[in-house]
Amino acid sequence: MEKPVIVSAEEWQLARDELLKAEKELTRAQDALAARRRRLPMVRFANDYAFDTPTGTKTLLDLFEGRNQLVVYQFMDRGPGRICPGCQGFTDNIPVGALEGLAERGVTWVHVSNMPLAQIEAHKERTGWTLPFVSSHGTSFAEDTGAGGGFLLSVFLRDGGDVYRTYSTYSRGVDRLVFRNSVLDLTPYGRQEDWEDSPAGWPQRPTYG
Repeated sequence: MEKPVIVSAEEWQLARDELLKAEKELTRAQDALAARRRRLPMVRFANDYAFDTPTGTKTLLDLFEGRNQLVVYQFMDRGPGRICPGCQGFTDNIPVGALEGLAERGVTWVHVSNMPLAQIEAHKERTGWTLPFVSSHGTSFAEDTGAGGGFLLSVFLRDGGDVYRTYSTYSRGVDRLVFRNSVLDLTPYGRQEDWEDSPAGWPQRPTYG
């Protein structure tokens, strides 16, 4: 396995300082992007979906739990007895304690899937997940959000009894929320996946391999 080049402490500090300039530029760019995100317009969204939950049928407005912002992660439905490994990994990554911190800022987090509730509950039992997870099975919610048969993260805002969608993202937009990947991006060998731009000889494997 190849390793980074060994240099003196002075040379390392120069290289680190040079990279720090780029990191600061990226931080400022991310702050500017977040500012643009906060200025996005919103679109009215239907509230007539009947989500199946462990405590009974709920509407989209009910999922807010009285707060004014709602983040929904749509977990893929791969069919009976099958689980999307990417959605599994993303869900495993979410620190349950973080949901309390979101709630303090008026944000509710919930997982939604087209899987029937019984299948969801059985998988939660196997994994030990305790985060909120409801079923949109039999509704058009996945199609209406644009998730279809895939995964998607959406943000909703409510104004009284009206619900609006303010943001959505998928693929690498969701990937940036994965704690493990954020840490691995700081390490010499990165995520060790074959799509990464790494020096020759670095360990790499297929993303889901």
